Amino acid sequence: MNAPNLHQPAILAPAGNRAAFLAALAAGTDAIYCGLKSLSARMEAKNFSLEELAQLVGLAHARGVKVFVTVNTLIKPDEVDRAGQVIDGLQRQVRPDALIVQDPGVVLLARQAGFRGEIHLSTLANVSFPRALGFIARHLQVARVVVPRELSIDEIKAMAAACPEGMDLETFIHGALCYGVSGRCYWSSFMGGKSGLRGRCVQPCRRRYRQGGQTTRAFSCQDFSVDVLVKILDQVEKVRAWKIEGRKKGPHYVFYTVSAYRLLRDAGKDAAAKRDALALLAQGLGREGSHYRFLPQRPQAPIDTRRQTASGLFMGKVQGPAKNPWVVVRQALLPGDVLRIGYEDEPGHTICRVTRHVPQKGRYPLKLGGTRIPTTGAPVFLTDRRERALEEMLADLEAQVPAVEAVPPSNFHAVLPAPVAHRPRVLDMRVGRQPARNAGRQTTGIWLSETAVANIGRSAVDNLWLWLPPVVWPDDEARVAGLVRQSLEKGVRRFVLNMPWQMALFNRPKGLTLWAGPFCNAANVFCLEAFRTMGFAGAFVSPELSQTDLITLCRQRPLPLGIVLSGNWPLCISRTIADGMQLGIPFESPRGEQAWVAQYGPDYWVFPNWRLDIGEKRTQLEQAGMTLFAHLDEPVPSTVSIKKRPGLWNWRIGLQ
Repeated sequence: MNAPNLHQPAILAPAGNRAAFLAALAAGTDAIYCGLKSLSARMEAKNFSLEELAQLVGLAHARGVKVFVTVNTLIKPDEVDRAGQVIDGLQRQVRPDALIVQDPGVVLLARQAGFRGEIHLSTLANVSFPRALGFIARHLQVARVVVPRELSIDEIKAMAAACPEGMDLETFIHGALCYGVSGRCYWSSFMGGKSGLRGRCVQPCRRRYRQGGQTTRAFSCQDFSVDVLVKILDQVEKVRAWKIEGRKKGPHYVFYTVSAYRLLRDAGKDAAAKRDALALLAQGLGREGSHYRFLPQRPQAPIDTRRQTASGLFMGKVQGPAKNPWVVVRQALLPGDVLRIGYEDEPGHTICRVTRHVPQKGRYPLKLGGTRIPTTGAPVFLTDRRERALEEMLADLEAQVPAVEAVPPSNFHAVLPAPVAHRPRVLDMRVGRQPARNAGRQTTGIWLSETAVANIGRSAVDNLWLWLPPVVWPDDEARVAGLVRQSLEKGVRRFVLNMPWQMALFNRPKGLTLWAGPFCNAANVFCLEAFRTMGFAGAFVSPELSQTDLITLCRQRPLPLGIVLSGNWPLCISRTIADGMQLGIPFESPRGEQAWVAQYGPDYWVFPNWRLDIGEKRTQLEQAGMTLFAHLDEPVPSTVSIKKRPGLWNWRIGLQ
């Protein structure tokens, strides 16, 4: 018999719809996280209304299960009142145990709206290095931080060792992997306004790209699965929750993954229990799994271009003539099963619902109707199923859902921070990878690196701004902190921080000019106010915003504002790269869009071959109150041709 585990992390299940919520309860989860129909970073999930969520939370609380609600989208200037009303409604009607947020401004807004539960910082907040935790504890007083999926167990232990009293950590243990670092991916937004920071990502990383003579899914990751290695994670006491990704998944996935990790947590030393748990995960209808970087001595590449990377369980390939195709299934099919034929970016992609039982290795005709004809050889995936036993459990729980009383609509209106009264002089700044030669009195910016810091001359520091990287990993914290210290010794006094938590790298910020950089994703007045209280002298606004958003934010600004006016803005930043993907060599989408990958420090930056450029709007922005304009100059490989095409991003089309 196993000795009792006094430190037992909670299993945190996803729920994107009512059936998935009930499936999590049926599987015996400890907590559930879910979103509303707005203000959630998984807007493609069905999500919940306040009334429906109040009913389900009542059932969960009656069973001793906690519920966390995500308000982790990028909040635009005109959404502040709405966000406050949602939080007010949650407090009065739903009473969840915690809110999960990405925007530090939502922490201030939630307190103004009277929320009394815990507040957790989402992985989208990109809290990725140990020193950040103490700073967050002092300035935001959140109860929990969700750490990035990219961390190894050693890095998680380093985060835990730095985690202050009154705060704990949450780690992902299973589910989809994004190619880009959370909070550092703009690919979908740059291509058409559907922002991953607002839960509307169209997943361009899952598509096929051509480089040289090869066409592969070079950015499409396998799923993350810690599986039996959770026994190592179980030893880290500050990790109080194990998170399963999957708010777009069905009840089958939720039930099987929760059941598997309960077995691994509670009976993981038993060989039979481990085998059973792995069998459950294999039937969870996810992609093939990878440990990714979890074991630093044995990292696994999350991208294998030889494998299928579509979601769902691979069942076989389309065979037969175009008019009467079929699939020979690797596993039995049940009535009601959902099959997806092909990838979403391929011709003939469609969904098919199974109408009868099919035995393993049986042939199932794909009578799809309509005009869609699947391509011969296209893969077929099982994406959802409803076994009778699970359906009966869900029906039993559905009968127990309590009725709730309606509450009046919220009349909350946010009290906005006072706008800044003074306007500093207007500056233009060119930002590069090396110190500019003969810059003179011109304001210049330079990205932090060993070479850049070594070449800083004392005569140039008066007009120099040092830009910190958008990501700092635990393994890289000492290097970055050392470079900051060296630059201070050389007399640098102006810095652009691309994570608000990088304030923790400055022991004595007095006498320095510290700005929140564009990768801090500031998009509303409460976010700016949070930065002001942290000690920032100014802030760059998110370059994802539209014209209307930017002008509104300028009017509301509680501190001076800047913007990236032009330059090479990355589609995303990643900690990994596929084998065979060549740096500095252009790759191309089926639509002819080109980009390239460059490595800076430990990370890979993906750049499109056209520039962000809202320079024609400069006068309008300056009249609105913007005072710092940055131009990002990247070294473009000789193999890449920069296209002349509109670079307004979301200026006209709006951020969705």
